[in-house]
Amino acid sequence: MNYQTFQPHSDLEALVKCYWTLEVPADTDAQRQRIIPDGCIEMAFILGDDIKRYTSEDDFILQPRAMVLGQTIAPFYIQPTGYVNTFAIRFYPFGFSNFVTTPIKNLANKETPIDLLFGEKPAKALEQKIVQAADTKERIEIIEDFLLDKLNKKATIDKIVKTTIDALLTTKGNTPINSILKDDLSKRRQLERKFLKQIGISPKQLGKVIRLQAALKMLLNEQAERLTSIAYESEYYDQAHFIRDFKEFTGTTPKAFLKDENMVLSSLIYKNG
Repeated sequence: MNYQTFQPHSDLEALVKCYWTLEVPADTDAQRQRIIPDGCIEMAFILGDDIKRYTSEDDFILQPRAMVLGQTIAPFYIQPTGYVNTFAIRFYPFGFSNFVTTPIKNLANKETPIDLLFGEKPAKALEQKIVQAADTKERIEIIEDFLLDKLNKKATIDKIVKTTIDALLTTKGNTPINSILKDDLSKRRQLERKFLKQIGISPKQLGKVIRLQAALKMLLNEQAERLTSIAYESEYYDQAHFIRDFKEFTGTTPKAFLKDENMVLSSLIYKNG
C-alpha cells in the first residue's frame, strides 16, 4: 500500500490541504476498509479498477470514477475490485465552497460526480486530462490550473466561519463555540446557517471530528500509553466520553481499531496526515 501526500501551490494553500495518491496491488482477497470522517471534502479520480462503497451489510454502489466526497458524519465501508490507483484533492472544511455554486450541505454523506458540479463538458475534459497525465506532478499541474480558473477572485472566506474554524483547528476541536462567539446567540444562529452553506456540517460536528483526529493521531503514533492519557490530552470529560465519541465516528472502540484489518487504510491516512 503506497500512500503519499503533496502540498498545493501557494495560491491555493489557504483552500487546499493537500493532494494525495494511493496505490494498492490487486488482491483477490481484498478486505473492506472502514473510512472515518476527517472534517474535509475531497475530490477523487479513480485511475485503477472500480471501488465499491457499501450502503448496507450486503448492498453496494460503484463509486463514480471522478467524484466529490462531501462531509461525512458517520463511517462507511469501501472495497476495491482490483488494482487501486487514486489521485485526490483534500480541501480544508471551508475550501471547496469557493469553487462551486452548489450548496455544500447537498454534498454531505455521499459521492457526487464532478459533472453535476462543473458541467458535463468541463468535467469530462478534466477527467480525461487527469487519466492521460504521465505522472502525479502533471496531474497536480492540471488540477491546479482547473481550480485557479474556477476560483472566483472576489470570493472571500466568510470571516465568522474562518474565525471559528481557525479556533477549532488551533485548539484541536476543544474550543466551545459559544466562547468563540462570546455567547452571542444571534451570531450562533448565523454561524449555524453559514456552516451548513460553506462547510456542510454544523460547527459542533466539525469540532468533534477535529478533536477525534487529534486523539487518533496520538493513538496511532503511540504518544500515550493509556486511553485515559489520550482522553486527558484531548480534553474529553473522561475515558468513557472519549470511547463514546470514538465509536460514533469510527464504528468501533480505540483498542479494536488498532487490531482491525478493515481499518488499515484509515490508520495509514490518519497517521500520515
